[in-house]
Amino acid sequence: MKKQLSKSYIERFSRQIILKNVGVLGQKKILSSKVLIVGVGGLGCPAAEFLTRAGVGNIGIIDNDKIALSNIHRQSLYSSSEVGKSKVAVVKKKLNLINQNTIIKSYKLRLNKINIKKIAKNYSYIVDGSDNFKTKFLLNDYCLKNKKILISGAISKFDGHIFTFNFKNKKIPCLRCFYQENKISDDLLNCEAEGILGTVASTIGSLQANEVLKKILNLNGNIDGFILIVDMLNMNFRKAKIKKRKECICK
Repeated sequence: MKKQLSKSYIERFSRQIILKNVGVLGQKKILSSKVLIVGVGGLGCPAAEFLTRAGVGNIGIIDNDKIALSNIHRQSLYSSSEVGKSKVAVVKKKLNLINQNTIIKSYKLRLNKINIKKIAKNYSYIVDGSDNFKTKFLLNDYCLKNKKILISGAISKFDGHIFTFNFKNKKIPCLRCFYQENKISDDLLNCEAEGILGTVASTIGSLQANEVLKKILNLNGNIDGFILIVDMLNMNFRKAKIKKRKECICK
């Protein structure tokens, strides 16, 4: 990007630009990046907020739900006065207030095999904030086929998981290598049944945003092919390598 950054823009991101791993060139990379966030709930809200605050140039948000009172304790961009309103409409308005330089595109719909092709092709980085395996596998399969970068998150109770898949690398495993479709249930992701501490959601969503920024900036320390397991009850963080299954679609 050859365009010069304005004085006010540099001031806004000065604490970020001063990092030796970012600098002006890194900030320009962030500004030119395009990120799609699927689900603006407990994970998607903090991910969308911090990517906007970081200066990502284009962000797409997908969700067909309305705000419920039970969402408020963990979905950080909503308030009680907004119960019943469209999630993507509220999020877009608030992100525009945070950073008017970020272009926000909202999609009030449920992602499926047809519309994902029209929407996701416009984005290089996909953040999975969904709460069901059908959507997670849909994103996994699309990103695998189209060599996108997928940052997937999952939360339950006091625990969170993060996966990063750079499908430009044919050697790394995919989400199906870890979650075998015939052996899992959406009950694992059901906050209504299992419960969730609000801070767990915000932490995992923020870490997803962190992983996206690292990918944009091409920084070391990525977790491609690993699962980051976060236990916030006992404050344990650990990484585990995912083995590529021979019979998986990513073989």
